[in-house]
Amino acid sequence: MMAQATPRGARRALPPAQSALRRRTRMQIDWLDVDGVRLRYGLRRGAGRPMVLLGTLGTHLDMLLPLVDALDDIEVIIPEMPGAGASPALRLPRGMGWHARLLKTFLARLGYDSAVNVVGLGWGAALAQSFALDDSHPVNRLVLAASTVGVGINALNTNSLRRFNAIRRFHADEATPDGMSGLYNGLVRQTPPKTAVAREHLAAPELHGYINQLVSRVGWMTIHRLHNLMCPTLVMAGDDDSIAPLYQSRLLYWLIPKSHVHIVRGGGHLFLLLRANECAAVIQRFINERRYDGTDNADYYALRGLPADGQIAPPAGQEG
Repeated sequence: MMAQATPRGARRALPPAQSALRRRTRMQIDWLDVDGVRLRYGLRRGAGRPMVLLGTLGTHLDMLLPLVDALDDIEVIIPEMPGAGASPALRLPRGMGWHARLLKTFLARLGYDSAVNVVGLGWGAALAQSFALDDSHPVNRLVLAASTVGVGINALNTNSLRRFNAIRRFHADEATPDGMSGLYNGLVRQTPPKTAVAREHLAAPELHGYINQLVSRVGWMTIHRLHNLMCPTLVMAGDDDSIAPLYQSRLLYWLIPKSHVHIVRGGGHLFLLLRANECAAVIQRFINERRYDGTDNADYYALRGLPADGQIAPPAGQEG
């Protein structure tokens, strides 16, 4: 049976699991007008240097809560950029540089004038690159997940529109999990229970906002500027990601001076969400360790006695 659509802007009851996750993460939801643009955002008060989390195309802040839940008790800010989640779409699309300036003003309005840590996924990682390359707001450490350099990626290809349609149908229970497998790969195309979890992380995007975010990447590239990115950077990539291929992450790693790369074995485009415990452990270590030695191999967890799901397991011979 086709699910009834919820009018945009209407108050909708959260699923029980999602509501419990909000309470557990102590995420406070609010709105802020920034230069005439209305943004919804989530804020969790905590200790240490604040972390800004930027989601991918058409996503809402709740899809990042599993990652927040797996992180230490640090301060986290999750803005829903225009057209994503409940934030209204812009009437006309703007470029990635404009979005970076909007993010800077948003953080300043909230009182975050000092250096922050920034974590971006997909489209959010492109925004994170533009934001970090703008010297007007300091970035302490940068995490780019499922990211690209802009070259070799067609922002308006047919796969982008296929993803939009697949997410909407999947979210409305009109499509089988198989309809998502060729687009996001990783856990999305594996067992039905894991795919059911994926449904909770996928927003049903609004077409206008989704197209605006796609258009913002037309002509965007950073390949010629990455040598100016001087903050320590962790590049995270899934080796089963067909949207941001592995060679793109290798390019980022080679071009950014103070960079490290971590390959998530079997990870698709949404590995940051579907393998939140595993990814949070890597991000936490990168941010906290003063002299980070890198994780440039797929055997990082195996060498440390960690299985693929990120749950701590004792090394061989030390059980019990």
